[in-house]
Amino acid sequence: MDQAPDLDHDYPLSEVPAGARKGLLSTSILLFGFTFFTATMFAGGKMGMAFDFKTLIWASIAGNLLLGLYAAVLGYIACHSGLNSVLMGRFCFGETGSKLSDFLLGFTQIGWYAWGTATIALVLVKMLQLPQGWTVPLMVLFGMGFSLTAFIGYKGLDLLSRVAVPAMLALLLWSIWLATRDAGGLDGLLAIQPKESMSWNMAITLVFGTFVSGATQATNWTRFARDGKTAVLSSLVGFFIGNGLMIMVGAYGAMVYQQPDIVEVMVLQGLSIAAVVMLFLNIWTTQDNTIYNFAAAGCNMIRQDRRGTITLIGAGVGTLLAIGGMSDLLIPFLILLGSIIPPIGGVIVADFFYGHKGRYPRLSTAELPRFNWVGLSAYSIGALCAYFSPWVAPLVGILVAALSYILLFELQGARAGRQQLGAVDA
Repeated sequence: MDQAPDLDHDYPLSEVPAGARKGLLSTSILLFGFTFFTATMFAGGKMGMAFDFKTLIWASIAGNLLLGLYAAVLGYIACHSGLNSVLMGRFCFGETGSKLSDFLLGFTQIGWYAWGTATIALVLVKMLQLPQGWTVPLMVLFGMGFSLTAFIGYKGLDLLSRVAVPAMLALLLWSIWLATRDAGGLDGLLAIQPKESMSWNMAITLVFGTFVSGATQATNWTRFARDGKTAVLSSLVGFFIGNGLMIMVGAYGAMVYQQPDIVEVMVLQGLSIAAVVMLFLNIWTTQDNTIYNFAAAGCNMIRQDRRGTITLIGAGVGTLLAIGGMSDLLIPFLILLGSIIPPIGGVIVADFFYGHKGRYPRLSTAELPRFNWVGLSAYSIGALCAYFSPWVAPLVGILVAALSYILLFELQGARAGRQQLGAVDA
């Protein structure tokens, strides 16, 4: 019998029932707000310094389309199964083995939360010329404050996004219009020559890798989608259009003002108050989603629905990391994420479509092994190949993990068949 929907519940340990599903507007605007992220603008800024305008457009389209398609495939699986990535991990990695993905996915979100908390405090102290002694109190204030909408759950995230996304979109479009004017229009933009150089390989890695960990965990919201079409479209809205906009905004600032930081760009444009509002909304709409992801992973790890408590604990840990200097570790953190997170998505896709033929059994009744060595081995191979790959590491991790799963699954099936024949002959 289907689980009765509870509209105030987020189902951290079970499938989302049909009666609790959301429409395209709700899921799209939430994912759109999630991808409005300052770090993505920095990635765009690096590209803006290295490419002319036409090449920049094509590189952004290619990278964000790949990211959007990756998120869309996972979103389709999440919608049809009603499960998020950490719950799918039980099928991919086993009851105990799934704690590996719980830890990795939770760890990445705490890292992002710490970075965002530190960033807003440091920037506000600088912009408002506050005493340095205000930095730590502001980190504590924002570190705990940003978690409140996540503590409420999907409803809180949805409400914030409905208010913040239109406001941020208006501010960004205003800034882009001013930048285009200052550059001398489209002709001026086309005439700007890059000051640095970057390979296409590096550009795709920047675009795809900066937010691939978020795309892997966007299943926390696409599992609420009303149908597969809604899940796919909302994923593309968030990760192709939303993330693409962030890349272009960062690139615009770098090309026109030689400044990849959108806050600094808006200050140069005479929009200081708007810049503070933009920074605050930009980080909050990502921070609450991030700590919500951490809570989802934590609930699955301890197998208890303590989402609110885990949310506050995660916010506390993230705040401590922010005070400890997490903002200085963004680049090595991104490199690590590009290797260890995407292979999880690759295993999920292969396990769902190949291992389970497009349909998971009910999680509450499924008989699962403690360790699924096929999934764990495929993940390890994918992560190692991604880490040492000279090509686009996140894509390598996804593809190698998925192909390794299929190969190991077939080898396991062949071995089981030989054992059965041996038992019959005996």
